[in-house]
Amino acid sequence: ATTAAGTVRRIEYDPNRSTRIALVDFLDDAKGTKPSYVLAAEGMRAGSTIVASTDGGVDIRPGNAMPLKEIPVGTNVHNIELRPGQGGKMVRAAGTSAVLVKKGEDGYATVRLPSGEQRLVLLACMATIGTLSNAQHANRVLGKAGAVRWLGVRPTTRGVAMNPIDHPHG
Repeated sequence: ATTAAGTVRRIEYDPNRSTRIALVDFLDDAKGTKPSYVLAAEGMRAGSTIVASTDGGVDIRPGNAMPLKEIPVGTNVHNIELRPGQGGKMVRAAGTSAVLVKKGEDGYATVRLPSGEQRLVLLACMATIGTLSNAQHANRVLGKAGAVRWLGVRPTTRGVAMNPIDHPHG
């Protein structure tokens, strides 16, 4: 059972992901403070305190991490583990969150993902409270076909623009 409390030093841009990241100074008994990066939740600011605990007893506030068994049903969560101790794998994109729908007696929780899929996850798996930051990322206007190509999307030709032999709409 480990508990780590930390203070957010600053919120930063990360070119490798759509959401923002937070530089957090976690209290470390041996060295004083240990800086670490975490995914920034909506509402997290410099000076905010966050807590990550494997045994619960933590406030239900954005940015706090705890096992699913300690989170109330109906709470928005992100950065969900698939196996205990593996690290967060699901719901990590900007502005996304999953909803904890049900906690079963069989050791599994039902989580509704942003896609609408309802997935069973072990109650021992960790999740972080809240919605991820930078929700405006989805509203970005790419502006030209080339910008879409930079994202790896190939051109699509409408069926109406084809000959009848090439497509049913031709």
